[in-house]
Amino acid sequence: MNIIQAVNDALRLEMRRDPSVVVLGEDVGKFGGVFRASQGLQEEFGKERVIDTPLAESGVIGTALGMALYGLKPVPEIQFADFIFPAMDQILSEVAKYRYRSGGQYACPMVIRTPYGGGIRGGHYHSQSPEAHFIHTAGLKVVVPANPHDAKGLLTAAIRDPDPVLFFEPKRMYRAAKGEVPEGEVVVPIGKARVTREGTQVTVIAWGAMWHEADQAVKEGAALGIDAELLDLRSLQPLDIDAIEESVRKTGRAVVVHEAPRTCGFGAEIAALIQERCFLHLEAPVTRVTGFDTPFPYTLENEYLPRAPRILRAIREVVAF
Repeated sequence: MNIIQAVNDALRLEMRRDPSVVVLGEDVGKFGGVFRASQGLQEEFGKERVIDTPLAESGVIGTALGMALYGLKPVPEIQFADFIFPAMDQILSEVAKYRYRSGGQYACPMVIRTPYGGGIRGGHYHSQSPEAHFIHTAGLKVVVPANPHDAKGLLTAAIRDPDPVLFFEPKRMYRAAKGEVPEGEVVVPIGKARVTREGTQVTVIAWGAMWHEADQAVKEGAALGIDAELLDLRSLQPLDIDAIEESVRKTGRAVVVHEAPRTCGFGAEIAALIQERCFLHLEAPVTRVTGFDTPFPYTLENEYLPRAPRILRAIREVVAF
């Protein structure tokens, strides 16, 4: 499968398993979504469970909020992560707060799916990576798969979770990342990172589309004699800090990669956590390889994105420190 097929499979299986699961969003029904992630679902489950909405993100999330409070499990789609900002008040002030404000009496189970990131020549309104906004907000879980297996397994786990989950899908990898995905039920626990390559000299930490760039950089580094360990976080909130700590204590060095802007990006939090927990084991400063503190550019997209050559350069500098 590719990631689109994996997402579609997870949605279809969970809708068959649980009649309270509903899908809603702009063009998700008859059209099957702008990337075809919900293709065929309305034909199978009908218009009452696969709902085409107006072009109003705050209305999409507000409607999903009401559904969740009345016993449904909505899976709203925001067509591009850049368009999530009109719904920020609904998400941050309401969706994230219901369990806390009700003293645990009310949950707000929903999965907000949205494609994020650059690499498709989308310019500054279709290429942003806003995950840090939601990690910063208590009450939300934030998940970012990098491959089809994890896309299916993590989405299944997210739909079954009793609390709201932001599910960011790396759109540049929608059809580029392909892999074996079992038929039937696949569940990947939220909050568990995965070591995709073991190494001894430096820990490289990435998620989503940037895992693929980091993987390429690590492979090129191996040809130069650099033994790097690669960690795919998969879940950003909750964060598997134990996996990060175990890896960095072993290697003594860390490079964090993400395509969101550098300042206040999630890499800064990871660097701070590593410093707090692994200070006496570090042999070099923690290094970040990120997007730049500018709007996402159109013509300079490849210069903005942390591609493998830039990541490899950081790996070499950290190892040589």
